[in-house]
Amino acid sequence: MELVRLRVRVGGLVQGVGFRPHVHKLAVAAGLSGFVGNDAAGVFIEVEGPRAGVDDFVARLTLDAPVLARVDRVERTAVPLAGGAGFAIVESRGSGAVRTYVAPDAAVCDPCLLELFDPSDVRHRYPFITCTDCGPRFTITKALPYDRPNTTMAGFDLCAPCAAQYADPFDRRFHAQPLACPACGPRLWLEGPDGKVEGTDAAVAEAQRLIGAGAVVAVKGLGGYHLACDAGSDEAVGLLRERKHRPDKPFAVMVEDVGACRVLAEVGPAEEALLSSPARPIVLLRARAGAGISQAVAPGNPQLGVVLAYTPLHHLLFAAVPGTDSPVPDVLVMTSGNLTDEPICFADEDARARLGSIADAFLVHDRPIHVPCDDSVMRVADGAVMPIRRSRGYAPMPIRLSFDAPAVLAVGGELKNTFCLARGRDAWLSQHIGDMGSVETLAAYSRSTEQMKDLYGIEPEVVAADLHPGYQTSAWAERADLGEVQSVQHHHAHLAALMAEHEEPLDAQVIGFVFDGTGYGTDATIWGGEVLVGGYAAVERAGHLRTVPLPGGDAAIRRPYRTALAHLWAAGMSWDPDLPPVIAAGVDELAVLARQLERGVQCVATTSMGRLFDAVASLLGIRQTVSYEAQAAMDLEELALIGAREPAQYGFGADGREIDPRPVLRGMVADLRAGLPVAAAAAGFHRAVTDVIVSRAVALRESTGTSTVGLTGGVFQNAVLLGGSHARLVGLDFRVLTHALVPPNDGGLALGQAAVVAARAQTCNDAHNRED
Repeated sequence: MELVRLRVRVGGLVQGVGFRPHVHKLAVAAGLSGFVGNDAAGVFIEVEGPRAGVDDFVARLTLDAPVLARVDRVERTAVPLAGGAGFAIVESRGSGAVRTYVAPDAAVCDPCLLELFDPSDVRHRYPFITCTDCGPRFTITKALPYDRPNTTMAGFDLCAPCAAQYADPFDRRFHAQPLACPACGPRLWLEGPDGKVEGTDAAVAEAQRLIGAGAVVAVKGLGGYHLACDAGSDEAVGLLRERKHRPDKPFAVMVEDVGACRVLAEVGPAEEALLSSPARPIVLLRARAGAGISQAVAPGNPQLGVVLAYTPLHHLLFAAVPGTDSPVPDVLVMTSGNLTDEPICFADEDARARLGSIADAFLVHDRPIHVPCDDSVMRVADGAVMPIRRSRGYAPMPIRLSFDAPAVLAVGGELKNTFCLARGRDAWLSQHIGDMGSVETLAAYSRSTEQMKDLYGIEPEVVAADLHPGYQTSAWAERADLGEVQSVQHHHAHLAALMAEHEEPLDAQVIGFVFDGTGYGTDATIWGGEVLVGGYAAVERAGHLRTVPLPGGDAAIRRPYRTALAHLWAAGMSWDPDLPPVIAAGVDELAVLARQLERGVQCVATTSMGRLFDAVASLLGIRQTVSYEAQAAMDLEELALIGAREPAQYGFGADGREIDPRPVLRGMVADLRAGLPVAAAAAGFHRAVTDVIVSRAVALRESTGTSTVGLTGGVFQNAVLLGGSHARLVGLDFRVLTHALVPPNDGGLALGQAAVVAARAQTCNDAHNRED
């Protein structure tokens, strides 16, 4: 019998997910000797025994890996036999370059949930129950390797029973770093109008009582605070809207399980899988009529954002407290604990200060949050998962690049900001930071970049920033003095992000339709309806929507009727008094806008497809003002679904590279006056945009030989547009790239910036090598 000894290195998401006990169990079951441990590069193993047994052991490392693990590489090297008996888990090693990953936070697992409600269990009704398969990870991690002293649990000394579980390789809580019990772990209390309520059951019962009475309660979660209230109460939801200054934007709701979710909304197999995944994102679903929740939760919106309870504390809120008659909620509004346009609160004192004018009470615990992390948001579009916001449950898992990157910090955009750190083949896209419009968000941004740099030991050689000279992120990049700052055009970054998530090779060429609301162009105008051809290092602008002047810039974004009037003016169409945007503006404002457009005063030139969607929504009388981004376009999409069976017939004009919307607008006005249903016009507009995508793709394939098409930018969050375009392109034998890992909106922008800068570096290196 041939004996061998291998030194094995396993990289990827292999810390904090039960990988060492997995290795230990495999080795013991096979009768192999050796050891396993963690270090900054991942998991190191030495294993000795019969060749067949060792080979089977190595294969099973990946095949039977724990549910939260992601194995990216297994390296094996033969070493001399050492003998010995038994297999051990050895101490972690902290030196060396960090090459391992931090696990995202995971929802409480089923075994822990059973124990939570088992009266005989020591952790019965303990709101911090966890094991190696669930619980906080990223949000409590201060440094790598992922061991308890490097987390915010370092201040909680394990009691003897917990220490025994922690040290037992055959226990599912072996080296579960957040491990705790009521005797040694974090504690929960409520700070309310009648003072402090100590103890889990008393605090939960009081929170339930307050919510049932119409109060707003701030609840400390995994990555920050939420604001909770009774979703069935018009008064409570209205109060939250008033206090948060959020008139229309939908609130997310939380329910206990999928069964409760089905009462509220339509849930297909893909949606159920998302809802129930360890990531537990908010999932956008089609709401059911008469589901018993307040219309104020998502006013006028057919979609409902639903998240299942994902922490033990959430589950306790949905369960009766023994010995009390506190009301048990069916559905809770569970929205981010922040002021509008500010980052989520995660530190207790900050939450008390910033949320004090909103919340009537605070449900607080003393497990510190090191990294704030808001909820992720997902939807299913065209049968596939589409990220809208990638954060808790997904960050900071890296996107794997197909080529090496230098140490890059990409600072992202101005809205829905994330940043990206890249090195080698890994690109770590951060959690959602938010819109960079406040001092608080900028401070949160600075703190988060430092945390991520420290965590992975990356000092940037180059910083990637948006081309826009007025972006806060671009200014921050210059001030931070972290390395050479390279500008990346906004829409090029969108296309590169899409290519990167599909691991397109360095020399790949793509026909990209990049449609969004706002992005600074190389000609110093605002782009947004772009047809790009190229790859990571460079693109050519092969087409774009016809340029239109927007009077007032940002004011037109908030008032779609201004955008509609600008499009009518640019099309040479009169502002007839029967048209909805003309009615919305009024006589005095019309006079001012006409002067602005005629003189070009305070007008911003744009090719934005997002603004065209707004203009059409206004022209059709659907919505004239908005209180949150894409509100008008979402209403237009909903009507397009209704009118899909008999869409109106419209077509864009073509003049060289320009995509001309004037024929569409003229046809739409004629149809309105002829009494055509608005839903048919909305569907016809979507069909016309799809037609122009397909025709341009066909023409560019003929001229360039490129048959891969990318659909990206915030406009492609529209499921009608995305689904119709994808189906028709695939039917014409195009390979079509859409987003599944990062958002098509600006939340994915930083990944593209990093990929562009990395590709430039690779191209430069290749050129130098050829010269040498």
